[in-house]
Amino acid sequence: MAEFQQSNSFSWGDALFLYIERPGQPLSIGCVSIFEGTIPLKGCRDFVESKLPLIPRYLQHVVFPPFNLGLPTWQFDANFDIRNHIHQVSLRHGTENELKTVASKILSTNLDRQKPLWDLTLVRGLEGNRTGLIVRIHHCLADGVAGVGVINVLMDPSPVPPPIPSKQPVFHAPPARDAGAVLIESLVKSYFSAVSGALTLGSGALTMAHEALANPGGQLSELMNVMPELAAPAERLPFNLVCQGPQKFAWAGVPMAEIKSIRQNCGGTVNDVILTVTTLAFRRYAQLRGVKLKGRSIRIVIPVNVRGKGDVSELGNQISFLPVTLPLDMDRPPELFAFVRERMEYLKHARAAEFVGFAGGLFSTIPSAIWAAIGPLASQLPLSLCNLICTNVPGPQIPLYLLGHKMLSWYPYVPIGGEMGVNCAILSYNGMAYFGFTCDVHAVPDPEQLEKFVTTSFAELLRSSHSAAKPTVAPAVEEKPASPKRKRPTGTIALSGKKRTKTATKATSPPSSDKSGRARKPGKRVSPAVPKQKAQPISDSRPPETVPTMGSGAEPAKILAATGD
Repeated sequence: MAEFQQSNSFSWGDALFLYIERPGQPLSIGCVSIFEGTIPLKGCRDFVESKLPLIPRYLQHVVFPPFNLGLPTWQFDANFDIRNHIHQVSLRHGTENELKTVASKILSTNLDRQKPLWDLTLVRGLEGNRTGLIVRIHHCLADGVAGVGVINVLMDPSPVPPPIPSKQPVFHAPPARDAGAVLIESLVKSYFSAVSGALTLGSGALTMAHEALANPGGQLSELMNVMPELAAPAERLPFNLVCQGPQKFAWAGVPMAEIKSIRQNCGGTVNDVILTVTTLAFRRYAQLRGVKLKGRSIRIVIPVNVRGKGDVSELGNQISFLPVTLPLDMDRPPELFAFVRERMEYLKHARAAEFVGFAGGLFSTIPSAIWAAIGPLASQLPLSLCNLICTNVPGPQIPLYLLGHKMLSWYPYVPIGGEMGVNCAILSYNGMAYFGFTCDVHAVPDPEQLEKFVTTSFAELLRSSHSAAKPTVAPAVEEKPASPKRKRPTGTIALSGKKRTKTATKATSPPSSDKSGRARKPGKRVSPAVPKQKAQPISDSRPPETVPTMGSGAEPAKILAATGD
């Protein structure tokens, strides 16, 4: 018999994904992977079941307190059956387009809350003697980083299939608890969660006030300079419609070596390259949908892993968000890349993600019963907080195997909701960066265009980076007597295509914003300087020196190599 001492408490952030979920808006993370050969159904079920002691949360289901008076809890499913969680389907024609159609249909449905909130689907008949695997994990169970860690528990770095125990562990679920006891416990935990949130908010406010008094021109001052941009609503684009479902899933891939080549030639981070390519792709898509790009911008929200030091052993959601507004009327990749790099550095230094997390904590003081009642309605309100979410999750840079079958590709899936009719996820694995686009069919009926635009935009940025890296030799000129140097003012140039006026600023001033809260372009002469301090990592943290061994003896969610920045 296996016994577990894992906490069964929900956090407020995890519970929120249950409260705001509704039909047409399933809130699961997931992926579509392609493997060599044919993976047997029974072997897959036996193997995954043998791994579940490493991730016991996947044997538990959600229990809501009476009248939602308190936070939900996790309890072991007395009727757990692995056959309810691992299925198989077969393709008729075996093409990747057919695989996308099947994946879209599965990912458009909600998981059964009476069972543990995850499932796997093997897809047979993929051309080239390959097998597809569609994975769904509810967002209340894991975020993207933890989800990658869970997949790593199921995979092995060796092509030799690990032995499957002949005798599966027997789980004895504790008896069902009295409804009154569950209600009292939920109320107590909800109360302490609210008190803890209030204390955290108070402590954060005092810390910010202390920093402002100690250093008036420091990070808090820089944060105040970007507040108009953070507070202003995003400009709606054609794909910003309330999600009603069903969904379409599309994907593309680019080599990590070429991403790192761009970073090496132009500076910046892997995240900067990914964000530039994504912006260029959506610029093309907006133009295809008839948007006049002059003066327009796109606000992309980037999830930030706040676990620290790359620890992914803890399930649940440990993220904050970093909103960044980028111009759509910059058609030159080098110019846009320079803007992205500068803007990201400034937002990191200003600790904008920490402020967003602090502001989001205000919602945790709202009683859970109210959230349960208004959540599905709130997700349909016409709130234009951002245009899309773009998350970049680092994965292992070595080939992985499932029952001896090599994983050839790994396309990430991220949910959509509210007015975000399309979201984008990027996952790096074994030398490739895989893009996954989740689209509501009414907001983005043609996701194949996004696949094409990512490939085109990346190739364009790569060519321009090679040109920038080529050394140039200046022609010899006749020396002339030095003339007195004229002091040149620094400045910024307005983002929109309207009348562009230069504004003299100090060299340390941040990129300014126009009246609509949209960030301005960096100046053509002298860009605003960014303080040379180490920025907080987003999702492309540096890779560890060694990669731990995976497989039958692996600890849960310990295998996570980073893409590097």
